[in-house]
Amino acid sequence: MTLEIFLRYIHFISIFTIFSALVSEHLLLKEELVRKEIGLLARIDAVYGIAALTLLCAGLTLWLSGAGKPTVFYTKNWIFHTKITLFILVGLLSIHPTIFFIKQRKGNADDLVQIPASVFWSLRLELLLLLIIPLLAGLMAKGIGFFG
Repeated sequence: MTLEIFLRYIHFISIFTIFSALVSEHLLLKEELVRKEIGLLARIDAVYGIAALTLLCAGLTLWLSGAGKPTVFYTKNWIFHTKITLFILVGLLSIHPTIFFIKQRKGNADDLVQIPASVFWSLRLELLLLLIIPLLAGLMAKGIGFFG
């Protein structure tokens, strides 16, 4: 029981950290940034990446270890699979901004860099998808979507 509580706590904190990091990135983005500002975005993005990995580890442990609900509760639930798919999509969408921030942070700290619209839209779509995941988690917790 203690392991389950710890894993669920880590899972929730990771979710909040991911969302906070993405909101921070989005609020700090402007059409033009100096490389110093891009360096800050890269560090925030690193926090986002660590939180995503932590979330993944805690979630997989909860799912596959049976620490909480039985494994079949998750495996035979289409809402759970939708939730995982959205999480993977968020991860895939995060690749473009991450690569952009890493590449553009190098150089003269005072150089101005144009931020492509695709970076803005990637972050916005990530945030939108992340807003859907807790709704799916709530539905799943009530047993909705279970087909076993």
